[in-house]
Amino acid sequence: MTLKCKICGVSNSKTLNFIVNHKFPPQFIGFIVNYPKSKRYVETEKLKSLLNVDKKKSKFVAVLVKPDEEILEKIKNLNFDYYQIYNCSPEEIKSIKYKYNKKIISAITVESKLDVESYKNFLTFSDIILFDSKGYEKSIGFDHSMIENIPDNFNKMIAGNIQIDDILAYKNKKYIIDISGGLEDANGEKSIDKIDKFLTGINEL
Repeated sequence: MTLKCKICGVSNSKTLNFIVNHKFPPQFIGFIVNYPKSKRYVETEKLKSLLNVDKKKSKFVAVLVKPDEEILEKIKNLNFDYYQIYNCSPEEIKSIKYKYNKKIISAITVESKLDVESYKNFLTFSDIILFDSKGYEKSIGFDHSMIENIPDNFNKMIAGNIQIDDILAYKNKKYIIDISGGLEDANGEKSIDKIDKFLTGINEL
């Protein structure tokens, strides 16, 4: 079974077109919607034109950090399948899910096993639960062994400074691999060569 993956932080048409037309496209492509601290942030007006493509086999994900009603209203008609939400309570995320009729990736930032256990509060309404680091905009990692004993009865995504050479470690894991910084060059731009290597490698696994 091929590992599932998400390429996050896409911010230009050249990269996006390469990804959606790849022989082995990812299941998910993420866009930073309302977090200007991230170098991968895309303004709403640019998003409108960027997302105006045939997604083919991939699903588009709006990455949102503590979104307010203003940004949610701005993006409600854009070409997104999932909302990936950070820094919101379960009640807030549940409300967003039903108001905007989107599938939900609830993001949990992990520093300790106590953080990991909080996933139970998001299970009933989340389509996927993402375990990420506290420094998500900086591609900081966390100890992934902390989630090894979590049951496999829900969809799990894992992020946190994952590199291309790390994917072998996930061969037999039931995780969706979420990668961003590991596909960038020295200038912080997405590298077509690295994306190709990653997607081909994921398929081979």
